Amino acid sequence: MVKRDLEFLYEIGSLRFIQRAWKQFLGPNYANLAEHHLRVIWLALLLSKMEGKGDPYKIMKMALVHDVAESRTGDAHYISRLYIKRNEDLAIKDILKDTSLEKEFLEAWREYEDRDTVEAKIVKDADWLDIDLEIQEQKAVGRIHINDWDDNRRLIRKLLHTNSAKKLWQQIKKSNPVEWVGNARNRFVEGDLKQMLDKKNGKKSKH
Repeated sequence: MVKRDLEFLYEIGSLRFIQRAWKQFLGPNYANLAEHHLRVIWLALLLSKMEGKGDPYKIMKMALVHDVAESRTGDAHYISRLYIKRNEDLAIKDILKDTSLEKEFLEAWREYEDRDTVEAKIVKDADWLDIDLEIQEQKAVGRIHINDWDDNRRLIRKLLHTNSAKKLWQQIKKSNPVEWVGNARNRFVEGDLKQMLDKKNGKKSKH
């Protein structure tokens, strides 16, 4: 491992301290840049499965690197982008410079930015849909003011590249972000608390 590889790993670790720009008008409890990358990876892989297209390895590389330039440029929301210019090309070159991953991930980033391949389109769709997932999560905890974003998100749906992303967008808008909790294996349906409740109710436990 070369020295720049270690520097790169520390810089990647610092993504968890970079806040996404929309916190300026939506409040503090939103995903940071590292958290955003993680879900985009999973989203992109699911979209690839739904589409039946794309090289999973290429998709993962693009998703891993898609917003890494923001380590040095910062994020910008849809208002601030009208006033500033960010040199993401220079940022990603400098972040990856002299690392063992330089050539491979620069190519992945450029392919993503060009948006010409199915993999790049899938990752961009995942990048957008992560915001819609977070909007649903924020609604679930009572942040009603985020409803004002719904009109903008309907416009984003028109920009989605894949049919699978468009279908998933519709499902997200009807979804309950905490439904998975009730459906997960837990102590009340299969565990010690169920046994205690069954005993209390005079039922024989199957366990």
